[in-house]
Amino acid sequence: MDLFDKIEGRPSPLGPFTSEGYGYYTFPRLEGPLGPEMKFNDKDVIVWSINDYLGIGSNEEIKKVDAAATAEYSLSAPMGARLMTGNSTEHELLEKELADFVHKPDALLLNYGYQGIMSVIHALVDRNDFLIYDELSHACIVDGKQLAMGEKSVFKHNDIESFKKQLFRAKSRMKENSSILVVTEGVFGMTGDLGILPEIIELKKEVPFRLLVDDAHGFGTLGNDGSGTGTQLNCQDGIDIYFGTFAKAVALIGAFVASEPRVIEFLKANVRSQIFAKSLPMPITVTARERIKMIRQHPEWREKLWDNTIKLRDGLKKIGYNVLPSESPVTPVLTQGSTDLCQDIMRKLREEHGVFVSGVAYPVVPKGTVLIRLIPTAAHNDEHIEKTLAAFAAIKDFVFAAAAKLSA
Repeated sequence: MDLFDKIEGRPSPLGPFTSEGYGYYTFPRLEGPLGPEMKFNDKDVIVWSINDYLGIGSNEEIKKVDAAATAEYSLSAPMGARLMTGNSTEHELLEKELADFVHKPDALLLNYGYQGIMSVIHALVDRNDFLIYDELSHACIVDGKQLAMGEKSVFKHNDIESFKKQLFRAKSRMKENSSILVVTEGVFGMTGDLGILPEIIELKKEVPFRLLVDDAHGFGTLGNDGSGTGTQLNCQDGIDIYFGTFAKAVALIGAFVASEPRVIEFLKANVRSQIFAKSLPMPITVTARERIKMIRQHPEWREKLWDNTIKLRDGLKKIGYNVLPSESPVTPVLTQGSTDLCQDIMRKLREEHGVFVSGVAYPVVPKGTVLIRLIPTAAHNDEHIEKTLAAFAAIKDFVFAAAAKLSA
């Protein structure tokens, strides 16, 4: 059968979201300067769907740094992969800054978070090893698992007994040259809960393994200094390999992995997505370094983020919505409903109230449920929150009636 004919008839798992919903529910065009107020289909909307947690993407000082770095270096430099001709002092200084920020001795800069962590997992795990991961791990971890050559097993989300079962099973099957890599997340991006890092780390006393934590949503937002979930939970030292991305709090392209120097030295020569890819452009490297410095110098940004998060979350609960017990700024609202209801909620909020939110239904969440995820940022203000709460109050009867029909 012709490949193109076959894929033409292959259904998308997202169904109407990616067919008649294109440009609205999927691939929507948010336009204008980045911030909590943007334009969607030429209408002004309050945006709760971008991960610029600290509002740094719209910071005027950062815009000046971006412009100056681009004028000095252009987006072309450096040319080539870092292993060959794409390295620079700026890249190395950024790595030192990142390692210091997350309290690790060394770090390696990565071009992209998704590709980066996939390639890190692929590099670390050989055919004699065991990879154990949380069932709610992000798709980049799942895809990295697919690349890994070792034996894989999954534990129920944040279930320590399920984890222990998989850990001791792996221990019983180990050969002399076998190792165990455990992978989980600092913050789970859809539900907002934190990984059970201290409980996992405690089990190192019984079974030797190494822990890789994807802290995409925790980096810059959690911990007394913004250094992430491990600091928040007082267990950063127990994280053997710390992964962070610039795509959230830093509002930029890029990522990094931090660990012992011997691990970073190994990864430099084995992370294929870096070895065979052009180096991160110099302007991005320069502005990333400046953004990290500013994040460390402005704890009030995190304070504002958390103030907005609590106001939004408490307001939604007061109206009567089921807000999942998130331990991060991620604010998930869960209700019973279908894909149609999910689309209706987004449409009503966007069209009737000027509030832009994103929602997911099956297969992202179990059948019969709808999850609306709001991402507060430090750039939101009380007026944004009040208007959004008023919008959710206005559609409450519609949402609850649809949920009641499903459960009847």
